[in-house]
Amino acid sequence: MSEEPETEAEEPPKKKSKKGLLVGLVLALLGAGGGFAAVQMGLIGGPAEEEAHAEDHIEVSPLPPIAFVPLDPLIISLSGQGSSRHLRFAAQLEVPPDFVAEVEAIKPRIVDVLNGYLRAVETADLEDPGALIRLRAQMLRRIQVVAGEGRVRDLLIMEFVLN
Repeated sequence: MSEEPETEAEEPPKKKSKKGLLVGLVLALLGAGGGFAAVQMGLIGGPAEEEAHAEDHIEVSPLPPIAFVPLDPLIISLSGQGSSRHLRFAAQLEVPPDFVAEVEAIKPRIVDVLNGYLRAVETADLEDPGALIRLRAQMLRRIQVVAGEGRVRDLLIMEFVLN
């Protein structure tokens, strides 16, 4: 039995129609345009334009009366293992306006408390990125003890440079 060679010629592959790609592209553009229009009209995705403008006119309550008492900058020598390092520290105290004169009168005591505390802190603690928050809370508490409750609201650190 002999095999007969195929006499049929192979057909070249048919080109795929780009009709489906074109329909998909048109539908995608229509969907994107419809979504954009729905968001702009406020149907989905947030408040309408009128509501957004209404939020711009929110009533803001006035700040309570405050005053700030600046503290003289401190330069503290830090003891270390053979290295001479310094900390430059500047701060302001937030106080009620009625107590400004009283807090001004005890500034030397406040500076003394800060100086003593900052000298006792280890250099490694000062280099820690989260240390400033802890140090600020510790210093504020010491200042409030010296000044008396209610006279100092907050400690604002203006400069904290370790070199």
